[in-house]
Order: sequence, then C-alpha cells, then structure tokens
Amino acid sequence: MTLPPLTLSLQFARFDGVAEHRAALPRHAVARWLRHALERPGELTVRIVDADEGRTLNRDYRHKDYATNVLTFDYAHEPVVVADLVLCAPVVAREAAEQGKPLRAHYAHLLVHGALHAQGWDHETSEADAEAMEAREIAILARLGFPNPYADRVT
Repeated sequence: MTLPPLTLSLQFARFDGVAEHRAALPRHAVARWLRHALERPGELTVRIVDADEGRTLNRDYRHKDYATNVLTFDYAHEPVVVADLVLCAPVVAREAAEQGKPLRAHYAHLLVHGALHAQGWDHETSEADAEAMEAREIAILARLGFPNPYADRVT
C-alpha cells in the first residue's frame, strides 16, 4: 500500500501539562496516522492547544462557545489536501479518560477524523454520511492497530 506524501507542521501551544501531550504525539506517529487517512497528497498543520484557544476558535468560527476536541479548517481538497487541524488538549484528555482509552489512541482517532473532514467527509449532513465516515475511521484505525473507537458507544 503506497501512502500519499505529507507535508506536516506539528505545533504545541504552551500550557500546563503539554509534556504529556507531546509524548503521546511523536511526529513520526502523527505523520503515519494522517498519511493513512489521506487519499491524496496533503499539507497539514496540526496544532495542539489549551482550552482557552480551543474555545475561542470554536466560538469565532463555528459560533459554539465551548472548547471542542478537534476543529478542521480545510482550504483545498484537490489536487493537494490543505488544512489546519486544531486539537484541544484538555478536551482530548478528558474524553480519553471518560472513555477508558489511552490518550495516544484517542489522538489517533481524532486526527484521522479531522483528516477525513479535510477531504470533504461530513458526519453532520445525514445519518448515512455519519455511518460512512465512522466506517472509514474504523477501517483506517484498524490498519494502524487501534481498536474501534465506537465499540463502547451505547446506541
């Protein structure tokens, strides 16, 4: 399986506890996870932020006044996927703990999720689109050695 090329900028804001998040996100692993999620070459910036920055971005761009786990700002889908993925470290850590998942596994899932959004996948348009996107995430994560992130979800 040939994976598409990726130009990656991995950025960490300054916040308490950033070392734990840096440890969960070695550059080579982030690049591997994203390349598996990309269908074509990509130029992605991944930024790990604190709750204040995450909330500000979500409020200013989505008009939702809370910090969310991942925001995708997609600028181009073809011929190269160009996007910024912003992950809110405190939210990701809280969700991982609540779901009983390793922080690294939850980050892998959210990066794959964000990369799919960057390519035009959307889970908010219809139930069918949500199911298709989840199935794609599950397949990609399985190839990467991660369990189904939705396995424990109550339906």
